[in-house]
Amino acid sequence: MAIQCSFLPDVLCNFPAIDDTLIRAARKNIDDGFRGIVRAYGNVIDAVVQPLQWFLNYLEWLFTNTPWFVVLLVMMAVVYAASRNLKIVAGTAISMILIGICGLWGDTMVTLAMVTVCTLIAIVIGLPIGILMARSDRLQSIINPILDVMQTMPSFVYLIPVVVIFGIGKVPGLIAVVIYAIPPMIRLTNLGIRLVDKEVLEAADAFGSSHRQKLFNVQIPLALPTIMAGINQTIMMSLAMVVVASMVGVGGLGKNTLQAINNQFFTVGFLNGFALVAIAIIFDRTSQAYGRRLQKHSEVIHG
Repeated sequence: MAIQCSFLPDVLCNFPAIDDTLIRAARKNIDDGFRGIVRAYGNVIDAVVQPLQWFLNYLEWLFTNTPWFVVLLVMMAVVYAASRNLKIVAGTAISMILIGICGLWGDTMVTLAMVTVCTLIAIVIGLPIGILMARSDRLQSIINPILDVMQTMPSFVYLIPVVVIFGIGKVPGLIAVVIYAIPPMIRLTNLGIRLVDKEVLEAADAFGSSHRQKLFNVQIPLALPTIMAGINQTIMMSLAMVVVASMVGVGGLGKNTLQAINNQFFTVGFLNGFALVAIAIIFDRTSQAYGRRLQKHSEVIHG
């Protein structure tokens, strides 16, 4: 290759790139402008995210200060109400008892609080966006590339702008987790509503249903199994991002896992990883069972 390049112009051997001085100047201007905006609107940003801080702190306090057997009973009741499957309930009980025996109950409650808040925020934001995408092909063509970028971007990259804007703490980690986990919620909401049978929509139109009535009484109920799949994926991605978010101050199992990696503590890392996997399986099996129940209900009513 070197021999060939000796007979060719430099522009054909070395890919033409922007001058380093120009790149450094552009990066400096962008970074300085970004920091200037953050400094100018720092108080506004803090006021906007303060309710998230309060909500997360309250939920953590509630989970960690409630007696363990009460939390376990509530979890089992919620799992049974959603799945109606005693095997899943038994698996939940056994998994949570093993987590407690390993001394990870408190950290697990912190992680559960974080995942709960992130999932709720993802649903509140993602559901309306998915509905709007289902109603507009143009909006879908605009948002889909953004979602593609969000889903292919390395998870660590999300921490950079979040830390620059919000600093180190729980809320920055929460926001990073939501950004990482929200695309499946948006995509599957859009998909579920678009897959609703057109004949059913025509029947709703024939009965004089308004757009609002058609959305809430026909489209969303029939799309619920797909929407539940989106919630399932959002929960799974939230749990996956919790470990990465621990780098900016999020506590719980993710922090323990990060410390185990840094200090090469195999046992600590394995136990915390087991706890994360157990929580993921509980959420996954419960939401899937609930989605199947919704699907059977839809087939009975509308099939």
